[in-house]
Amino acid sequence: MLKLSERAQTMPLSPIRKLAPLAAAAAREGVKVYHLNIGQPDLPTPDIGLEALKHIDRTTLEYSPSEGFLSYRTKLTKYYDKYQIRLDPDDIVITAGGSEAVLFAFLTCLNPGDEIIMPEPGYANYKSFAVAAGAVIRTIATTIEEGFALPKVEEFEKLINERTRAIMICNPNNPTGYLYTRREMNQIRDLVKKYDLFLFSDEVYREFIYTGSPYISAFHLDGIEQNVVLIDSVSKRYSECGIRIGALITKNKEVRDAVMKFCQARLSPPLLGQIVAEASLEAPPDYQAACYEEYVERRNFLIDQLNRIPGVYTPIPMGAFYTVVKLPVDDAEKFCAWCLSDFRYENSTIMMAPAAGFYITPGAGRDQVRMAYVLKLADLEKAVLVLRKALEAYAKLPQSNPSSE
Repeated sequence: MLKLSERAQTMPLSPIRKLAPLAAAAAREGVKVYHLNIGQPDLPTPDIGLEALKHIDRTTLEYSPSEGFLSYRTKLTKYYDKYQIRLDPDDIVITAGGSEAVLFAFLTCLNPGDEIIMPEPGYANYKSFAVAAGAVIRTIATTIEEGFALPKVEEFEKLINERTRAIMICNPNNPTGYLYTRREMNQIRDLVKKYDLFLFSDEVYREFIYTGSPYISAFHLDGIEQNVVLIDSVSKRYSECGIRIGALITKNKEVRDAVMKFCQARLSPPLLGQIVAEASLEAPPDYQAACYEEYVERRNFLIDQLNRIPGVYTPIPMGAFYTVVKLPVDDAEKFCAWCLSDFRYENSTIMMAPAAGFYITPGAGRDQVRMAYVLKLADLEKAVLVLRKALEAYAKLPQSNPSSE
């Protein structure tokens, strides 16, 4: 009998999409499903980007350079200047979304068996990319009770051994919405410097920070410029998930030259996507301001309303547009599946991402879900009501065994 590779067998299902068949079945029945499971913004793409797509003046849709168009990379340096990130166009490699950037970073910098230290919960697909690269993720636990703040440096050092090659962070964080402080970023810098590690820093949510605390990029950290590989994407800041344009950014020429081998093997990043992304850099300031204000309003509403539901708790996220929520259930994945397959309130239900899929440690996050506040306020209000009613109904089921917390 033919066997699949060990890599294929160990590749995890996405916690964000694994319940999609149940949601699709509910939708086919005419049930309204409120999708809080995936970070797909519902806000409009910039008009200037859409206009560029509609008026492409080309007779052939050709390959672009493997590193992406020079015109786009040059304009990107001006975008990063606004955040005091000083780059040359050659520091930037355009990728097919932030996902390809993470994968290429792992494939370039890590050997099979090498270890990455990552706070958990963390973005679930990092584990998938590590599996693809043959790398191993070691986790630093953060807790919902402490707002997902990083533990002391000693907890990191307990995990460092001869196979440790990198630290991976997402700042602001997906799935928790946590924003790392200056102290925490300096702590990471000192570890990277002391043990000569790579720092993979996913910073795709920098536009969405809801506190007076500053955004500290990995490129703001002195003394580790050659260690940093920054991951970026236009998916969230311009609501352009579907054009698949990201970037891998590093000042380390050896890393960049090696990344280019993978880029050449896949030929080129998306042509049409780059055209849209380059045009979107010219979006007027009020575009980003309107998006920001909308997310602030949604965050404030959702967090307040969730914490009013008996047994439910979520900290206040300081960035991105996600929050991890503790529910009064023993198994959040089972509860999420039940909501889609069995529960209806006024012919509607809710879809959430079970948070256990964002943890590496077995059993962690079993009573938690991740929610993305990417729905308009009227829909968020209905979604919270549906969740409240679902929890009330679920608590009455003998098999639910809800926790008493």
